[in-house]
Amino acid sequence: MKRILIPTDFSDNAWNAIDYAMQLFRNDECQFYLLNTYTPVIPSSRFMAPMINGVRIEDAIRENSVQGLHQTMERIKKEFQNEKHCFTPISSFNLLVEEVKDMVDEYHMDLIVTGTKGASGMDEVFMGSNTVRIIKNTKKCPVLAIPQNFRFETPTEIAFATDFNRFYTKSELLPLLQLAKSFKATIRIVHVQYEIKALTELQLFNLNMLRKYLDNVEHYVHTVSELNSVSHTLDVFSQELDIHLLAMLNYQHSYMERMTREPIVKRTAFHTQIPLLVIPELGMAAHRRIEQKNQMQEA
Repeated sequence: MKRILIPTDFSDNAWNAIDYAMQLFRNDECQFYLLNTYTPVIPSSRFMAPMINGVRIEDAIRENSVQGLHQTMERIKKEFQNEKHCFTPISSFNLLVEEVKDMVDEYHMDLIVTGTKGASGMDEVFMGSNTVRIIKNTKKCPVLAIPQNFRFETPTEIAFATDFNRFYTKSELLPLLQLAKSFKATIRIVHVQYEIKALTELQLFNLNMLRKYLDNVEHYVHTVSELNSVSHTLDVFSQELDIHLLAMLNYQHSYMERMTREPIVKRTAFHTQIPLLVIPELGMAAHRRIEQKNQMQEA
């Protein structure tokens, strides 16, 4: 059973991420954890009232969180009647990123699904939103970011952006492989180059290993010239090939890290409206945990 964490602030943007997750995993047995965090307002002066209409501010904020989660679960049950899905609401007095990290450790989450805000959707991810803070601080769990205005499409075309400079393990690529097999998707490996040149021996080795992992998945390799920035290049590629989901690993010097460091003037060209799957670089302990979990599922 998949364990999936969905942070929510009860906004339309957050509901859109829930809607996407319900449809993406409609055929999978899943335990969803709906998380809302709250931090009571700290009075700026001793003259601020600690109570409103006889109710302590802290209690009112806590009650709003609990009630919001209850209403969200009722809406899910009404719109997505799925016996394969179970839900656990969690209301926490904590900062969002800290609580997400704690829950990933405590419940061994398989995936975090979160919404992104802003007119340009994924552009918000690279401009200091909660989503990018989760991506940067969560090292043990993939993050699937859903743009605000994106409506679910079955991901039959998936782009995986890589420069082939790093060796990927099968454990790291598991979220990508599972999605591809679930939806019989085509994976388009996209390599962005500042100038087109032959791959090095290391890059060729990593490419061959990647193709070995994708042996049972239809896949193609695309080498494209960089257009102004990596983010803009991937945006154009995704539009031209009608990509439904963009995936990449997050590690030092990766495309993901490069995009978060691009100058704002270049970042604003990144207006993709498709979901982004960010897979973290796994340590040895995480590799062992995933292998053990896979062995248990296959037994």
